[in-house]
Amino acid sequence: MSETNAAAEVAAPHRYTAALAADIEARWQDFWAANGTYDAANPSGDLAGDAEAVARPKKFVMDMFPYPSGAGLHVGHPLGYIATDAYARYHRMTGHNVLHTLGFDAFGLPAEQYAVQTGTHPRVSTEANIENMRRQLRRLGLGHDPRRSFATIDPDYYRWTQWIFLQIFNSWYDPEARKARPIATLVEQFTSGERPTPDGRPWAELTEAERADVLGGYRLAYASDAPVNWCPGLGTVLANEEVTAEGRSERGNFPVFKAKLRQWNMRITAYADRLLSDLDALDWPEAIKLQQRNWIGRSEGARVDFPVADHPEAKITVFTTRQDTLFGATYMVLAPEHGLVDEIVPAAWPEGTHEVWTGGHATPAAAIAAYRKQAAAKSDVERQAEAKDKTGVFTGAFAVNPVSGEPVPVFIADYVLMGYGTGAIMAVPAHDTRDFAFARAFELPMRCVVKPSDDRGTDPSTWDDAFASYDAKIVNSTGESVSLDGLGVVEAKARITEWLEARGIGEGTVNFRLRDWLFSRQRYWGEPFPIVYDEDGIAHPLPESMLPLELPEVDDYAPRTFDPDDADTSPETPLSRNEDWVNVMLDLGDGRGPRRYRRETNTMPNWAGSCWYELRYLDPRNDDRLVDPDIERYWMGPREGQPGGGVDLYIGGAEHAVLHLLYARFWSKVLFDLRHVSSSEPFHKLYNQGMIQAFVYRDSRGIAVPAAEVEERDGAYWYQGEKVTRVLGKMGKSLKNAVTPDEICAEYGADTLRLYELAMGPLDVSRPWDTRAVVGQYRLLQRLWRNVVDENTGEPVVVDAEPDEATLRALHKAIDGVRQDMVGLRFNTAIAKITELNNHVTKVREVPRQVAEGLVLLIAPLAPHIAEELWRKLGHTTSVVHEPLPVADPAYVVDETVTCVVQIKGKVKARLEVSPSVSEDELEKLALGDPAVVAALDGAGIRKVIVRAPKLVNIVPA
Repeated sequence: MSETNAAAEVAAPHRYTAALAADIEARWQDFWAANGTYDAANPSGDLAGDAEAVARPKKFVMDMFPYPSGAGLHVGHPLGYIATDAYARYHRMTGHNVLHTLGFDAFGLPAEQYAVQTGTHPRVSTEANIENMRRQLRRLGLGHDPRRSFATIDPDYYRWTQWIFLQIFNSWYDPEARKARPIATLVEQFTSGERPTPDGRPWAELTEAERADVLGGYRLAYASDAPVNWCPGLGTVLANEEVTAEGRSERGNFPVFKAKLRQWNMRITAYADRLLSDLDALDWPEAIKLQQRNWIGRSEGARVDFPVADHPEAKITVFTTRQDTLFGATYMVLAPEHGLVDEIVPAAWPEGTHEVWTGGHATPAAAIAAYRKQAAAKSDVERQAEAKDKTGVFTGAFAVNPVSGEPVPVFIADYVLMGYGTGAIMAVPAHDTRDFAFARAFELPMRCVVKPSDDRGTDPSTWDDAFASYDAKIVNSTGESVSLDGLGVVEAKARITEWLEARGIGEGTVNFRLRDWLFSRQRYWGEPFPIVYDEDGIAHPLPESMLPLELPEVDDYAPRTFDPDDADTSPETPLSRNEDWVNVMLDLGDGRGPRRYRRETNTMPNWAGSCWYELRYLDPRNDDRLVDPDIERYWMGPREGQPGGGVDLYIGGAEHAVLHLLYARFWSKVLFDLRHVSSSEPFHKLYNQGMIQAFVYRDSRGIAVPAAEVEERDGAYWYQGEKVTRVLGKMGKSLKNAVTPDEICAEYGADTLRLYELAMGPLDVSRPWDTRAVVGQYRLLQRLWRNVVDENTGEPVVVDAEPDEATLRALHKAIDGVRQDMVGLRFNTAIAKITELNNHVTKVREVPRQVAEGLVLLIAPLAPHIAEELWRKLGHTTSVVHEPLPVADPAYVVDETVTCVVQIKGKVKARLEVSPSVSEDELEKLALGDPAVVAALDGAGIRKVIVRAPKLVNIVPA
């Protein structure tokens, strides 16, 4: 502490200082905890409240799940938490029953990696991190209901995560009912013959393994051998979203390869239409909705079957949005991973095969093997990039164009992905730029079937690029039984689709970019799957009585990792090494008695726990069911303006626009279909807060240096005598620019930190952190304190007198503005209005109690500790948290007069004080009669008078 500040504290012993703020904040945080100030009342159950509390309008306010990092919080992390806290506090003061709490998304790779490095059990380090974060969050004065907090690693929590998985596993999507139904209803259909089995045999004649395979094709959670993103350097497979555009892992930056492995998947694609259409009713930022729509990627077209020559049972099915160009398909391309490739490849190259098609290999099999290895080293993004050189190889097989009967060669090429459509395309090179380039590279034929609108003619061999158009006529498209010549694109699509459907070789259909969700991870620190396998490899769900299935102790937490560049490897999980846990004797209660089983040794991805945590907040102590229906309906059920129900406000980063939000919506819809919840959407209103950024300083090597030790001299930046560069970027420990909330709280107090973070700018806009600017909000609180408290005696200085009219107007304008801003999440402008009122009050000789109390109540949602202290000093014995927020008197909100500017030729000539409700005609007469205006016109005629009542009159002389 400086000598000046020390002297000031002696002179004014009750001055608002960091030390006093720390004392006030600690005392009130203890008071709130001891008195259950933020306990939200449920309509029933062990968290039930009194009838009056439950009868209030409800408000469920949520933050996105934080991950308890070992580094703790920096000042960028709490922005959203402080915003939701202020919003929740505002609604408590406006008569709402508010549910606001916070848990921890605690499974994940960082704790596992730390365990690998140190041998510390992930639970030990994670729980320590949670306690540190709880301490930091408590110091900020966040009004969370502590009874409802939990971590995803709690067995009592992940028991229900496993239970939900079993609900999904035991369900199928009925396209006719457009919803999930229990798998037992599907079995009934097969048993009765209402639904035929794939090969037509009666259900009773199928073996248990055959039945399991059939049902696996319908289950919403299923295991399959499918192409996955295999990362040898991490020893695990990754979801598409966890792979960067460069084809490397987000964590660790290791190469990622395509491999075929047996993994668990969620059939989220069954819900693609509903996930898309239900976006319209959500109050989300349009940018986030657009990202979800693009990710789901709905497109209308047709499915077309191409027979494979010399393989009577084989057919290549394609999805195309341009079925009108079917006559122009001159070759086909399969994804290298396509399951049909190995079935149709011949032993030798067909006679006359072009040398450029073979890739220089002696046999098709050799060419395919070499090309697959090459393609596996590329990410999906790289494969779809517009590369200058097109690559691929001929399979040696030919398909038959179903409309022309012509043979078309079948290639594999990396620009076709198994993750979109059917993993196969019909190539129409004359009318697709990518196909055009491939055809040129491999000397393949091209046929014009859409008449160009320019003068290029209809011979593609003379073109520089493909011609693509939806507004043109079809040409060269007549076969034995169908002709499209002369039709427009829309008409041609309809006719060819009808023709395909009549012959059973295609149909109009809708396709989605969305792929099923890869749900397995080869890690230790995740939820175990409640699945066991019998001796025939058939998967069986554990009965509910065996949940939770807890993680066993292991000696080595790391999955086996490999040379990062070695694609010819496969996963070995930490759980698989615990033989006593993996191989068990169980009685599953199915009437078969004890049998030997093998447990699933993958674990669920870290997304699992965050797919449903909003429901656990509602009823966190319920051991009998996921959530009590009455409680769920009360907090999240559908209501006017919220047809899908859901959380009233959900705040978090825009980086979760696809992954978390899409997955949580999918789980919600399955639970809704199965009647476990009344809400079909988890989050009705979504708001993305911006990022608090900080300057990053780097030396000549590009290495970050401690920001706090950098000096600014003559417009340049120096660190230990060396000139360094400065750029605005993220805040973080690795960038050496992190500022902890503990530091700011120690220097100024938590209320100052809260006000500064919210006052920096609009909540949804990123903004740079500036520690030097924090003092501005500190001074606001010091002025507020002096307006209410005598710094020498500590006693209130307010008087029981009526405010003058100017002060009443300042007060009620602030009340009106702050109320509007708080509802609209405009905290920065709310703080500006409070500051303006506070500054007005500093000029009042004696502060009326009514005004002082109004000020304290207005700032209470934003700076709750000082508000509580001042409220108590003003003689109240109740907490300010549940005090009613003042309501503005309309008579004082509207100004008695406003200033109207009168301009002539754009220059101000007069200012008039007029009524806010003055009419345009009346205002024009006043302006033209003003002496200054008359003098300025000096007898000149008037061509036009433009009136914008009540603030502007613009006169245009003749």
